[in-house]
Parts: sequence; C-alpha cells; structure tokens
Amino acid sequence: MSDPTQLNDQAIPERGVVKPEAFVEPPAPKRALAIQAHPDDQEFTVAGTLAKWARAGCELVTVCITSGDAGSNDKTEAQMTKPQLAQIREQEQRDACRVLGVQHVEFLHYADGTLQPTLELRRDLTRLIRKYKPEVVICGDPTVRFYGNSYMNHPDHRAAADATLDAVFPSAGTKFIFPELLMEGLEPHEVNKIFIHGSEKPETFVDIAAVLDVKIAALKEHHSQLHDWDPSEMIREWAKEEGKQRGLDAVESYRVMILKGE
Repeated sequence: MSDPTQLNDQAIPERGVVKPEAFVEPPAPKRALAIQAHPDDQEFTVAGTLAKWARAGCELVTVCITSGDAGSNDKTEAQMTKPQLAQIREQEQRDACRVLGVQHVEFLHYADGTLQPTLELRRDLTRLIRKYKPEVVICGDPTVRFYGNSYMNHPDHRAAADATLDAVFPSAGTKFIFPELLMEGLEPHEVNKIFIHGSEKPETFVDIAAVLDVKIAALKEHHSQLHDWDPSEMIREWAKEEGKQRGLDAVESYRVMILKGE
C-alpha cells in the first residue's frame, strides 16, 4: 500500500497532504538560505533559528532584496541621503550576520518601499537558489496582511515572500523556466523544505532559548534603526508568547512546506 503522505506530483493540488514530520522540530539542515526584503527583517523574525542552525554546522546564506535605503521617518537623520543609508544598512546587516554565524550575504539592490513580485525578481532569486543549492529556504508569509489590529504587514515583505515562494517552486527546479540561467551554468535545484515565518497557523516550533541572547545581539547591530532603543524586552516577550503553545520559554514558529523527502 502506498504511503499517503508522499507527494508524487506537486503539480496536482489534490495531492496536498499534511506530513506528520511538520509538527516535530527538524534537525538543522546542511545549508539554508534566508530571504528577506530589508536589513533587520531577519533579526526581528528568524535570527534565533539561524543562530541555532549555525551552531549545529549549517551553512547559511542571507539575501536582502533591498538595502533598506528608505529608512524610517522617525529614525533617519534629516541630512542622510539614500546612498549613505544604503551603505550603512548593508554593513549593519553584515555585522548582524557575523554575530549569528551566517557565512554568505547577498544584496540585490531593489528599491526599498516599492518592491513588486516581478519576473525579474523571481529570476534573481532563482539564480541564488540554484547557485547555493540550499536544502531549506526561509521567507515570510505573503498571504498575511494584518497582525492583530495594530500592524499592517509591509508591502515589501509580502512582495519578497511571494517572489521567493515562486522562485522555490516551480522556477528553481524546472529546467526550462528561465533557460538563460542554464547559460550561466546554473542547473535546476529542488529545495526540500520552505520555512515560512509570520504565518497565522504555524505548526513547527524551533526552541531558541539557548540562542535568544545571540538573536538580540544581532538585532542590536542595526544601530541606524534602533538608536537608543533596547529591543531586548520586546524580543523576549515575542519569543515567550510563541512558546506558550508548546510550553517552551522561547520559540520561533513556522509553517513548513515539505516539498521533497530527505
């Protein structure tokens, strides 16, 4: 009798099932690629997971689609220019990645604040997935627009996540989508799992208690955005709140799509 949890053809929606391993914290992959819209997005959301995986020997790649050069109204000095801010924020992201143990950092230099899930962006992300060949890709949830009644998900976040998911499937693994990448020597690559953070219904929980201080230290590298604000209490509260469902002290939660068996 065939295993009903196996997906033989991802092109058939009716074959979508919930695989039981989605509910168990997975071991660190050998290589993971985290894709976000802006510098500091990663540190606010998934940095604990990255720090934990780095300490388990995972090779990590961070992709920032923009350089964050739109800044923020209350944190950006009046005399600051966009090129100056881009340079500052890129260096802050590199410094944060160094704290976490991320080995590779890529910037795609798309415009901050007006990001769209274009075919060009999907091609650029497909290029990086084929280049690094990660087992796991981490991104946000493009379907979530509102969190509670006080935060609207940034349109750049939604666009970045939308393009990322389409790059993972079907573009990265399909030979004749973006055939120009074949001319660059980039053969198709199939990602095993996608870790989607910020989902309204997560089912996979990563215990980050041992690396929570590392996550906070990495976030503090983004001086241009934080200035004299200490985010420690907020980050600890977020991690504690996410851990309540599993009785854990500090957690990052995900919806995990299992596209390919180990």
